This record gives sequence, structure tokens and C-alpha cells, in this order.
Amino acid sequence: MKPFPLRLRRACTAVAAAGVLIAPVAAGSASAATPGAVTAAPSPGTDPDFPQLTPAVAAKLDAAVRDTLREAKVPGVTVGLWAPGKGSYVRTFGVADKATGAPMRTDFYTRIGSLTKTFTVTALLQLVDQRKAGLDDPIGTYVSGVPNGDRITLRELAGMRSGLFNYSEDPDFDKALTTEGTRPFTPQQLLDYSFKHPVNFAPNAKWEYSNTNLILLGLVIEKVTGRPLQEVLDQQVVKPAGLHHTLFATDAAFPSPHAQGYTDQSASGKIVDSADWNPSWAWAAGAMISDLEDLRSWAKTLATGTLLTPATQAERLKTTSIGIPGAGYGLGIFNVQGWIGHNGSLPGYESLGVYLPEEQATLVVILNTDVLDDGQEPSTLFGEAITSIVTPDHVYPGHKPTAPRH
Repeated sequence: MKPFPLRLRRACTAVAAAGVLIAPVAAGSASAATPGAVTAAPSPGTDPDFPQLTPAVAAKLDAAVRDTLREAKVPGVTVGLWAPGKGSYVRTFGVADKATGAPMRTDFYTRIGSLTKTFTVTALLQLVDQRKAGLDDPIGTYVSGVPNGDRITLRELAGMRSGLFNYSEDPDFDKALTTEGTRPFTPQQLLDYSFKHPVNFAPNAKWEYSNTNLILLGLVIEKVTGRPLQEVLDQQVVKPAGLHHTLFATDAAFPSPHAQGYTDQSASGKIVDSADWNPSWAWAAGAMISDLEDLRSWAKTLATGTLLTPATQAERLKTTSIGIPGAGYGLGIFNVQGWIGHNGSLPGYESLGVYLPEEQATLVVILNTDVLDDGQEPSTLFGEAITSIVTPDHVYPGHKPTAPRH
């Protein structure tokens, strides 16, 4: 089955959801939780459909997360849930290092994978607000040699409607990545993997997730600003958003503290530690690093459009159907059953950062594996287990996959 989360590697479209609902209310622990925090602040008049995050509700969440951890065979996970007037739930479960048994911690840095796309597209939209670029400009204006470059627009790249082949599905690329995880890649090398394949469809003909789109948008940002992408993102997005532990990785360096990351290496068929793999292969599509508190803050900033004009944010939030009822993709952002944000998956790590405007609630999930569970993304399984308890009318993603996985 196709996994719902928007993966950098292996899955091509991310059109399906998490499958079987895993949200038991009875305790059934296979992994002890490290000390976390649950706070509740009752507020008269708030929406009764979102429960107060009392110890009783926290116990239900604990059971659901533990069961998901066990069933999906996830080493460790950190969960943060915050809702004004309802309280907060912050917990870690499982281990950060399978060799030492060290527990997960809430202050860990983590590789955020495709959540990087939200930062890259925000920087692009800021250039649109500054009238330095236009959403309907063809990519060929900025980058030469792109198939259909005179027809594919920046809007179609940001909205995953370009038709360009996803470089991370190229067999030669996958072999190079999984056999030489520390190897650096240049943006042009990534494009070369894509452009040796024919386009999948005409521009704007349909929706299909492709990391190639974001590599091109990163190059547009560099071309327009005359500065390296990492500098633009830091100065124009990260710092204005008030984030203190978020950075664009330009090599394999990984700030401490962090969990070890576990991935299935296609070359050997074994589970390996990928913490020191070089994320340059993901570049503008997935090379960033962040932490729990920054992702909490960013989810709201992203969903509410704080760094953009209202008109541009409105354009961003216009979604295209991705084949799931109640789910659509905008410009580097999705809306799934009312939860707005993105997720990330790259070798060894997954993350989910979403905001529900109706409840002003934020959910962040961080885990140290990207190994699928029966074709399902583990981060999506956690998201579904949690939201089925606290927002039953807005279950993320709340739909069983029906399409075969590519």
C-alpha cells in the first residue's frame, strides 16, 4: 500500500493513509515511558469535543502510543500535544539508542525530512510577496534544462503538479544512497537522476509527489536572492519565526543531543543506524534539523501564515485532492481532516508537525525510524492513534489505503 506521509525515498506519491486504527483505551504497555508532562487547565466555554488533557485522557494516550510503538516495532517516539484551555501532553517512549538502551528525550534534535519543504516553499512565497518572483513564472526562467521547463510553473512545482520524475525513485540513486549513506550529493546530481527519465504527465494534469520539484525551487531561491539556500532559510524564515534549534544541514554533522536513527538498508536487507548519513541528497526537499519545541512553534506559524501576506497564505492553502476524502495538498503544505502542516521521512527518522485551527491545537510526533509497518508509515500510525482520542471528528488521516504501493 502507498503510505500517506510524504516520503523522500521509496514512495512516489503518498496518496494513501495509515490503515488500521490503533487507538486502544486500555493499558497494554510494551515499552516504558520516560518522565513527561501532562498539564490541564479547564476553561469554561471551550469546545467540549476536544477533551481536557487530564490524567485520565493521558492514560488513554499512553496506552495508544505504547501499543503503536510495539505493533509498529518503533524504537522510540516523542509526542507533543498542546491545546489552549485543554492542557498539554508531552511524553517520550522507548529508546533513543538500541545499543545502550538510552531513553528518548524531549530536547533531542531530529532530522525532519520533508518538513523541510514547508520552509523552502515559505521562502519562495516570501519572494512572491516581495514581487521578486511570480507563482505562475515558468521554471525555465530560472533554471535551464528542465523538461517542460517553459510550461511548468513555480506554483505547479510547489503544489506537486509538475509531472517531473521523482529522483529519489531512480534505482541508481537508491543504490548510491543506501550503499554510501555518507556520500554528498549536489542539487544538479539529483536533477540528473530525474531528468534521465521522461516526464510522468503534462504540467498540472494531476497531482504526484516529487522531491525533484523542491530541488528546483531551492535553486530558484538561490538564483533570485544570490545567496545560498541555507542562508536564506536561516535569515528569512527560521529567525523571523523565532526558532532556536532549527537549521539547514549542509553536511552529515548532527547536533547533540540526538537519537540514533534506524532504517532498512535495501542494499543489505538489514536494519542499520543512519544517524551519520549525509542529508545533502535531500537538500531543499528534506535536509533540515529541528526539535520538539521548534516544531511546535513552526506548525502554528506555518498554518496561520505569520510570515506571509494574507493573500499569499490564501493561495498556499488552496489544496488539490490527493485521492483521500478530506485530504488535499496546497503549496508545500497539506490539509488532512482539518490538520494543516506536513510530515517528514528520511532514512532513520520521521516527524509530523500539524496544527488544527478549529481547536488551535498543535500535534508533533518525532521518531527514530522510517521502517514501514506492513506498508504503513509509523508516524502516521501515531498521528491516527492520538487524534482518534482527542479529535474524533478530525482523525489524521482517518482513511484506509486502497491503492497499491509503488
